[in-house]
Amino acid sequence: MPETLVEAQDLRKVYGEKIVALDGVSFHVHAGEIYGLLGPNGAGKTTTVRILATLTQPTAGRALVAGFNVVSDGLKVRQAIGYVGQGTGVDQHLTGRENLWVQGQLRGMGGRPLRRRIDELLELVGLTEAADRLAREWSGGMRRRLDLALGLIHRPRLLFLDEPTTGLDPESRMMLHRQLRLLAEESGIAVLLTTHYLEEADRLSHRIGIIDRGRIVAQDTPANLKARIHGDVLILTCKQEEDVAALTSSLRGLEPVRELQTHGRLILVTVADGAAAIPSLMAAVESDRLARIELRKPTLDEVYLKLTGRTLAEAEATSDAPTQEAAA
Repeated sequence: MPETLVEAQDLRKVYGEKIVALDGVSFHVHAGEIYGLLGPNGAGKTTTVRILATLTQPTAGRALVAGFNVVSDGLKVRQAIGYVGQGTGVDQHLTGRENLWVQGQLRGMGGRPLRRRIDELLELVGLTEAADRLAREWSGGMRRRLDLALGLIHRPRLLFLDEPTTGLDPESRMMLHRQLRLLAEESGIAVLLTTHYLEEADRLSHRIGIIDRGRIVAQDTPANLKARIHGDVLILTCKQEEDVAALTSSLRGLEPVRELQTHGRLILVTVADGAAAIPSLMAAVESDRLARIELRKPTLDEVYLKLTGRTLAEAEATSDAPTQEAAA
């Protein structure tokens, strides 16, 4: 069994008297594993990472990182981890190599070992050719990869990444994904990644914890989470929102239908075999009320919807993240 490098038990964080950022969060992360904490802004992802990185203390609960208590052994925790926050830590007035040199010295490194480590990291993140250019001349994706190298300079056992690909173009995001997978596979480092991108969590994580309103509502492998839907998903888009009730009534009780959910003009119908179910469903409804029908395999968005009663996009739209972030 791989070593457990993060063990969070019933973490709770309350800001002031009213804002409950975390409400009993529990999970663990193993060596060599990428664990994705998936949820909308304001769900508690950043607060969780800040507690584990000793940047804020929990109101209640207990957390061990690399075997050390985050409250009583903060210095030992910080020596064991790398942390890449949402904002960049790159000094744009220095070259890439100089940024890494300064970070290494802050970690007590120097001389030939540090120069070797800098060369290793520049190669790992694909920045060797640009290393001696000022960081202000780099693209946002290049600076984000340098952030990753800065977090790895001291060979941490665990890496915390808080929304590392926000604002990146698709090509930069895919490059960072490849580097993270390679890092976990080859070095055995554990990675705790927070994200609100469904595809990123699905593609990158070995296991995912879905967090909503300060609680972990489910955690498992991406495949096992999607298997909870038990079949295919047919998405019926009604022409008018007032058509939803009539169509839902027509569909309810049909033999292929396992589950029905509605959101605005959408009706989500879970069936065992989508292609086989379409003819009987279409025969049961008034087609002139439908704008379109779509068949797809279950996604994490359907999982999130089933668990929380809203899509991730809807959760983002109603998030109170600014209030919580200001409190943090």
